[in-house]
Amino acid sequence: MPTDVVMPQMGESIFEGTITKWLKKAGDPVAKDEPLFEISTDKVDAEIPSPVAGVLTEIKVPEGATVGINTVVAVIGGAASGDEATAAPASGAAKPEAVTPETAPQAPLTPTAAQATGGTVVVMPQMGESIFEGTITKWLKKAGDPVEKDEPLFEISTDKVDAEIPSPVAGILTEIRVPEGVTVEINAVVAVIGGTAGANAPAPAAEGLATAVSLPTAALAPQEQLAPPQGSDGKRPRFSPLVRRMARDNHLDLGRIAGTGTAGRITKDDVLRWLSAHGPGSAGAAVAPGAESIAPQVPPKAELAPPQVPQELVPLTKMRAIIAQRMVESVQISPHVHTVYKVDMTRIVRLREREKARFERQNGVKLTFMPFIAAAAVEALGKFPIVNASLEGNAIRYHRNINLGIAVALEWGLIVPVVKQAEDRSFLGLARAIADLAARARTKKLMPEEVQDSTFTLTNSGVFGDAFSTPIINQPNSAILSISGLNKEPVVLADAEGNDTIAIRSMQHFCLGFDHRTIDGADACKFMAEFKRALEGWSQEIG
Repeated sequence: MPTDVVMPQMGESIFEGTITKWLKKAGDPVAKDEPLFEISTDKVDAEIPSPVAGVLTEIKVPEGATVGINTVVAVIGGAASGDEATAAPASGAAKPEAVTPETAPQAPLTPTAAQATGGTVVVMPQMGESIFEGTITKWLKKAGDPVEKDEPLFEISTDKVDAEIPSPVAGILTEIRVPEGVTVEINAVVAVIGGTAGANAPAPAAEGLATAVSLPTAALAPQEQLAPPQGSDGKRPRFSPLVRRMARDNHLDLGRIAGTGTAGRITKDDVLRWLSAHGPGSAGAAVAPGAESIAPQVPPKAELAPPQVPQELVPLTKMRAIIAQRMVESVQISPHVHTVYKVDMTRIVRLREREKARFERQNGVKLTFMPFIAAAAVEALGKFPIVNASLEGNAIRYHRNINLGIAVALEWGLIVPVVKQAEDRSFLGLARAIADLAARARTKKLMPEEVQDSTFTLTNSGVFGDAFSTPIINQPNSAILSISGLNKEPVVLADAEGNDTIAIRSMQHFCLGFDHRTIDGADACKFMAEFKRALEGWSQEIG
């Protein structure tokens, strides 16, 4: 009796999947639990086993097609033998009960790829449940370039994250179908990869495929117009945009740096090790005559021309447009009130100076001021949960967990990754989580769930030296804490007998912006007083 094979549900919130590859063809015998096809969803890529043994008599959904869960994608019938039937069940035959394959193990999110005539199509991936489109902000390869599997191929921007999308296969990028700056829906074909990596020319376009969109040289970033650096073995070294930027900023020739990543890829750590040993600009010192450096020649500072300001109207990037929308919404939604407290950070400054070398050596993460501030905020939020709450209609949602949003300034905008369940983390755990999220935010490695569900936000404008600022609330939070610059100031101190003295102390302003619908001024001030007490009387172990 024939058995229908259906698209499985790979999680509670997943309602469709894309068949990326059939591992069997019509007429092939299959064993029970033998891999039958591969799927991609917005959460996982997986290999789906056959629910029964028999012959794959019909494939109803081709590679590259996206269908809803429980859709019949194939039919398995008969018994495996030398004469397998390939026809579908006779018309009018009773429809058998659908059998859903068992859920396969999860795998990392990658862009969907499907075999097409002449190559593999690459589509716009879905980066989260509520995300249905993405904007291609930058192509990291151009038509005709060889690409390795998992090598960064293009960058996208959505209303949740900016991300660097890896190539699903190795080969030649034969077509770019969607140019930079264009927004397309998920599963739209954006490129075609075909041929073999290392070929001298792009593979010809497949019959029936759309015309390739070749990016003009003028559209490329200045760095990408330079001749590629050559490694010591004569091959072009592989590296990410972050590594390229580090090399540019430090005037390094990446062709002189040995890569320790996959297939010789130069990593951030490789560059940092080189800088530690040789310093900026030194990698290019031994370049053979005629070799190209990754960093362009920069004239002396006195000869630099004033920056050119574009005169034309420049459209907002996807991220900038979303930020603009969210900020206007927040001001319209919440009646903002701000209260500013000055905190004596001298005790923490001295502790950090004394412990930072040991802390980094022992724990592998730099000791910054942010985990001190985060830990103090968590302690105060635990005592005043109204500041960690959200307004929902005519009710207040008191959150069980403290999820700290940490605003990270990027070259292209702002993003707020979230440290989940911060109340359960040690000081070291907070330090590691904050450093990890900030690093991955700047290299476009965050996942959608890592920028969602914050309950309270920290924003550090002090790194730019401001005195204090009045931040806009990150909805649906009820409060946001702005961290201003740390400066030495003369301060009047009183001893136990009431005698006044003037001392030089490390002082810092903190401004709490809060939603007056939810939080009264008294509660806001009580929270800030507890926050100030936690910092000035610091007593936690830092690990």
